[in-house]
Amino acid sequence: MAKIVTYKEIKAAGSCRYDGLSLGEVMLRLDPRDVPTARMRDSVRVFQGGGETNVACGLAYTFGLQTAVLTALVADPVGENIRNQIRGAGVDTGKIIWWNTKNDGSGYSTDKKGTLHNGINFTYNGSGVLPSDTTYYRAHSPATRLKPGDFDFDRLFAEEGVRVFNTGGILTLIGPRTAELAIEGAQKAAENGTFVAADLNYRSKVEPNRNRAREINQKLAPYLGFLVGNDSDIADALGYETKAVKGASFTEWLPAYKETILRVAADFPNLSLIGTQWRGAHNADLVSWGAVLYDTTEKAWHIAPVRENIPIRDRTGGGDSFASGVLAALLKGKDPETAVNWGAAHGMLVQQVPGDITMVNQAAVESEVKRALAGGGVKAVR
Repeated sequence: MAKIVTYKEIKAAGSCRYDGLSLGEVMLRLDPRDVPTARMRDSVRVFQGGGETNVACGLAYTFGLQTAVLTALVADPVGENIRNQIRGAGVDTGKIIWWNTKNDGSGYSTDKKGTLHNGINFTYNGSGVLPSDTTYYRAHSPATRLKPGDFDFDRLFAEEGVRVFNTGGILTLIGPRTAELAIEGAQKAAENGTFVAADLNYRSKVEPNRNRAREINQKLAPYLGFLVGNDSDIADALGYETKAVKGASFTEWLPAYKETILRVAADFPNLSLIGTQWRGAHNADLVSWGAVLYDTTEKAWHIAPVRENIPIRDRTGGGDSFASGVLAALLKGKDPETAVNWGAAHGMLVQQVPGDITMVNQAAVESEVKRALAGGGVKAVR
C-alpha cells in the first residue's frame, strides 16, 4: 500500500491544477419552503446538492479555491440545471460523465423515457417539532451506475495534479460498484501523494443494512488522511459505539466521543485527522453547534466554541460545510486550531441560508470565528 499523506504533507499551493476534487453523487433538490412536501404547490425552490460534491462547492465559492467534481448526469434539462448550479459555485464541471438519451448502445447511453434519470430529492426543512424530512428518487440515477475505470485517475492525480481528494459514505452505498470506485480513487490519490478525506455520512434511507456500510468503510478507511464522522456515523458506518446518552450536552458528549476517536485512531494509524461537527437540535429551527478535530500526529484535540441556541433556516449541508471549512484552512496553510474553527463557522453559516451550500465568503467565515471566540453578538453591517 502507498504511504498515506498526512495533512502536514498536502502539496503546495500552485503545484496542482486542482486544490480539491470531489467524487460523489449530486441531485436536484426541490424545496417546498414552509409547506410539507405532501402539500407543496407554488413557490418551490430549486437547488443542487450532494454529500460529497457540496465540499467542492464550499471550497470554490466560499474560499476561492480551484475545484472539480467527478459525478454522472443524464444529458437532459435537469442535468443541465444541476451542472449550471455547480458552475455557478465556481466548480469545474468538465469531468462529469454525461449519459446521452439516444439509446445508441454506447457505454453511457439511455433512453428518453426516464429509464435512467437524474437524482431528485424533496427536502422539507421542518418547523418547530416537525422535523426536516427528505424523500429521495435516486435508484435509477447515473451516479448509481458509476464503477471503477469510469474516471482517468492516473491523469487526474499524476498529470493534472490534485491537492485534496474527497469522497464519502453516500456514494459508496448507492450503487453495486460505487464503493469500488471510491476505493479506487482513494488508492490512486494516495499513490500520487494526494491528501484523501472522506465523510462517513451514513443515511439509513440510502442503505438500511449497517453491516454492509461497515464492511465498505473498513476497506476505505485505510486510504484516508482525514475521516469525518459524528458518533452515530462512526457507529452505524464503521462499527464503533460511543457511550453517550441521547440528548447529552456537548460537554457530556465530548469525553465519550474522544474515547471512540482514540479507538479509531489506534485501528487506523494512517489517519492524521479525525473530526466532526456536533449538533444539538432543540427543534427544527433551533440548534446548538460545536466541532472537534483530533490531530493524531500531535495527539492534540482542537475544539471550537459551542454556539448555543442558534436559529437556522436549513439544516442540510452543515456537515459537508464543516469538512470544506477544515480542508480550506489546511489548503491555505493554516493550523488545525484554525481549521476546526473555520469548519465550525462554515458549518454553522450554511444553515443560516437555504440550500445545501453556503452563500457566504471567507471574510464572513473569519468574522464568525472571531465573534464566537469572543462570545459576542451579531451587529448589523451598514
